[in-house]
Amino acid sequence: MPERSRHDQEFLDLPPEELNTEHLDNQVQKAQEQLLSLKRQQDQIERQKRELEELSRRQEQLHGGKTEMQEKFTRALVVLERETYDAQKRVELLHGIQETFTGHLHYLESINPKAWDGVDMNKELNRAISAVDDARSEYSKALPRISPTTDTDSGMDPVAMSAGYQMDYATGQEKGFNYWLKAGFAFTLPLFAIGLVLVFLLFALLSS
Repeated sequence: MPERSRHDQEFLDLPPEELNTEHLDNQVQKAQEQLLSLKRQQDQIERQKRELEELSRRQEQLHGGKTEMQEKFTRALVVLERETYDAQKRVELLHGIQETFTGHLHYLESINPKAWDGVDMNKELNRAISAVDDARSEYSKALPRISPTTDTDSGMDPVAMSAGYQMDYATGQEKGFNYWLKAGFAFTLPLFAIGLVLVFLLFALLSS
């Protein structure tokens, strides 16, 4: 109120020649220009505010993403280091087993009873049997280390199964008379059922 009263007082103190329409129009135009200038300043301030808020949001996004990925990579590197160490130890173990198996295989392949003529047959035979027993013992001892998750107590050889030997052998053992009898019964059962249905339908038609 004091500001308006002072403005009104200044307006009333103007000389009569200045109290014309042109002067009033100029005052109105100046006021409008001031309002437009203030509006532009307000828009600029609001735009700067939005830009600052967006920058702040993106900085928080950067900080959160950076922290998250640093933690994930740190944990992953620890796991990878442990897995790499375990894998290297397993490779060394398997490499040693491979060398042992290769040595046993080469020795077993070199055993030739036909070449024992003129030597102590009993001694050579005992040596060969001992080599076979050692090879069997080494194989049984190494088998759980090759396939540590396989139940070796079941009597199934996981190494042979992986090569298809045990599967083929077991299949061949089961395909006897009983196997084919059951298979033939299973094959003819659907045909027998269809025949019974047809007989019942025919009987129903004749009865009607």
